Amino acid sequence: MITEHRMTTPAHTIDEISLERKLLKHVRDNVHGNIFLEPFLSEILMNYDNISSYEKNLEFEPFTSMSGNRVPEGRQSLTYTVYPGAVHSRFEHSLGVYWLAGKAVDIIKKYQGTELGIEHFDVQTVKLAGLLHDVGHGPFSHMFERGFLPLVLNGSTWIHPILIISVKACRSHEEMSVKMIDYIVDEHNIEMDPEVIKKVKEMITASPEYPSQRENQFLYDIVANGRNGIDVDKFDYIERDNRACGLGCNFQPDSLMESMQVVGDEICYRAKDYLTIHKLFTTRADLHRTVYTHAKVKAIELMVIDALVKANPYLGLASSIHQPSEFWKVDDSIIKTIETSSRKELKESRDLILRIRRRDIYQFCNEFSVPKEELQYFKDITPQDIVCSQEANGITLKEDDVVVSNVKIDLTRGRQNPLESVLKNLLNQDYDNNQEKFSISDHCISHLLPAFYEDMIVRVYSKKPELVGIVSAAFENLQLKKFGRKAQVHDTPEKKKRRR
Repeated sequence: MITEHRMTTPAHTIDEISLERKLLKHVRDNVHGNIFLEPFLSEILMNYDNISSYEKNLEFEPFTSMSGNRVPEGRQSLTYTVYPGAVHSRFEHSLGVYWLAGKAVDIIKKYQGTELGIEHFDVQTVKLAGLLHDVGHGPFSHMFERGFLPLVLNGSTWIHPILIISVKACRSHEEMSVKMIDYIVDEHNIEMDPEVIKKVKEMITASPEYPSQRENQFLYDIVANGRNGIDVDKFDYIERDNRACGLGCNFQPDSLMESMQVVGDEICYRAKDYLTIHKLFTTRADLHRTVYTHAKVKAIELMVIDALVKANPYLGLASSIHQPSEFWKVDDSIIKTIETSSRKELKESRDLILRIRRRDIYQFCNEFSVPKEELQYFKDITPQDIVCSQEANGITLKEDDVVVSNVKIDLTRGRQNPLESVLKNLLNQDYDNNQEKFSISDHCISHLLPAFYEDMIVRVYSKKPELVGIVSAAFENLQLKKFGRKAQVHDTPEKKKRRR
């Protein structure tokens, strides 16, 4: 619901929001409450005052049409098939990041604005980066980018030019967001300072691989923190996704945001907040394990990927990534398009979607967690590996009978502790503008912190229920050959093996 709200400007923000901006539109968000939309967003979001026109506005279309659940990195937009409450849209998350980005930069400006030279231009830029950071996601988010595209583009994810640092190929949804921003601004003749657009795009593409080296670097770390991974993007989706799935959320970002302080051009936190930061990363990992990579969610995702791969030659789904003008038109409704089509060439894709509707999904056989001593040189298991591990028993498996899902779950930095950079940049408890950063070892914080930071889980599925027993036996043989023992926790249930 969007309504008009007359807001009295607090004294401490009078330099942040001009006196003429007393009438602000606001959105009622189920996580953050009222989210106030500043006037400079109007050309991007709306031309009309009522909600129905708001949703139909073409400038708003790239957000609403790709309405899969918020699932960046390894998260999947089919989570709602197991957690029915997880039907929130990407736009809801983008509004949340916009709001938290504004709160973060306002807090820093309130206490250090004069010292750091933060201007209203900076506040607007950070907010806009929060709003637009995910506009480059394709249908079904990372499933499209990391599951579908590599299968139809010879292992690549994105293959179109991108003007960012020295990168010559667009490799992520953040980089596609850059292209989409240019398209939206040009297509709809939005009048906006080119310098704002330039900085917004730089903020969105900040990453460990392509860190930004610019003045006031801390501003680039608010939405997408390439230095330590602590950013408002995670703050929002962790709380939003936990709430939507009915899991509750122990991590609360408010205390971190209130205590953040910029020292040496980097956002730092108090030493006493270390365990709260640790909880941020562990809560994210828990979401990956229990929600985003749930065995049944992955089974359905694998079926959708197969359906899209079979339909791609006839629908040209992959070719849309070359042009933002075509890319924004491809959304989650592609499933309904396939399902309702009468084209003979889409029959295989249609049958797969029908199986999903009937809950006749790929059968989960078993899984194992790769032993930690094997992780460094571990190569993904493939269907061919499973087939080659089969013993002669009358039925010969084919690679197309088996699906393998190699799931990596970490604390954002692989086998490295993501908190190492935080430990080197801690502050004391007092709020002091002349603070200096100091470092400590994690054993000084707690002896209960993990000594390892990455899991690799290998799951195997049978596309046909009658082959579960054979696939499970081949999977066990693979483990015996690879590790000299069964790495799986338990055997595949006999009841599942006998299913027909």
